[in-house]
Amino acid sequence: MVTTLLLIIIYISFISLGIPDSLLGSAWPSMYGPLRAPPHYAGYIFMIAAGGTVISSILSARVIRRFGTGLVTAVSVLMTALALAGFSFSRVFIALCLCAVPLGLGAGSVDAALNNYVALHYRARHMNWLHCFWGIGVSTGPLVMSWCLINYRSWHLGYRIIGVMQLCLAAVLFVSLPLWGKRNAQQTAAHEVPRVSRLLCIPGFPLALGSFFCYCAIETVTGLWGSSFLVMEKRIAPEIAARWIALYYTGITVGRFISGFVTVKLNNYQMIRLGQAVTAAGIAALIVPFGNAALLPGLFLIGLGCAPVYPALIHETPANFGAAFSQAAIGMQMAAAYVGTTFMPPLFGQLAARMDFSVFPFFAGALLLLKIIMVETLRRKV
Repeated sequence: MVTTLLLIIIYISFISLGIPDSLLGSAWPSMYGPLRAPPHYAGYIFMIAAGGTVISSILSARVIRRFGTGLVTAVSVLMTALALAGFSFSRVFIALCLCAVPLGLGAGSVDAALNNYVALHYRARHMNWLHCFWGIGVSTGPLVMSWCLINYRSWHLGYRIIGVMQLCLAAVLFVSLPLWGKRNAQQTAAHEVPRVSRLLCIPGFPLALGSFFCYCAIETVTGLWGSSFLVMEKRIAPEIAARWIALYYTGITVGRFISGFVTVKLNNYQMIRLGQAVTAAGIAALIVPFGNAALLPGLFLIGLGCAPVYPALIHETPANFGAAFSQAAIGMQMAAAYVGTTFMPPLFGQLAARMDFSVFPFFAGALLLLKIIMVETLRRKV
């Protein structure tokens, strides 16, 4: 009973982890004008938030060992709620940058902690369903923002509503802290916290870091700049683009729900290959000259293809690098993922500013090809 209830709490935590991730990308076409900021400045906000997540991910093994998974999760969600409230009251670009710091710091440790807990104690289907709940959160953000833009022409209200939702989720997590006691002590006692240099010497570990880097680069570049690609390249209205980009996140959510059942027949590496093939089809749909008819299917397919890759890579970590090292290894993998999140969106923003947004699908395709090479090399090494 406690195991099931704790799993439900973990799922709720991942909803809260996903909700802020898609807000900036869906709101930015309506934000940068009133803020008097160039379009590519969204990448800098994203970079600051992701930089905080990199730091907290690297430190996650030590922080979780000291304070426990439950408390780290609850405090992290509270930090994101306060950061979103700050976004909702911001009127200048620099204020958004300041609020991005706690938003990023709040995400890293909880992401690493819950991923490792599920990788050690639950099956592959539970890992996919865990990230399905992240997809529910990340799909909710653009829908709420689109509703606020259409009905009230206010991105501030969108952030305010999401901030209140996060506060409610934080309250649930603080109430649930007694559930973590004994299990958390058993989990942290078995973990080693090795030096980074020791992890990097494990065969295949640098390739795993590169795979996470490329995956999150594809996911975040699409989430952040997909809406701008629709508005500036395809001439879609901003409020409609915010709704359409939600279809991308819906693809991730639906795909992870379905993947939970497919893992009964396919192993983790087969799931990764299947996802990469579907992502390639989605990117191709954005390139073919069919007007706007292929945009919605393309975005959905990119999300659907992304769905099984991240959970499969995470769930394979204890098998690849050992259960004793899994918390530290997952923390480092999360850090590598967020390095991709930190630097690739602003890099694409600069590229689009110098060229135009037509390069978006080609940029994503190059990252996908690099990830395929790394994953296949990793599979052979381990």
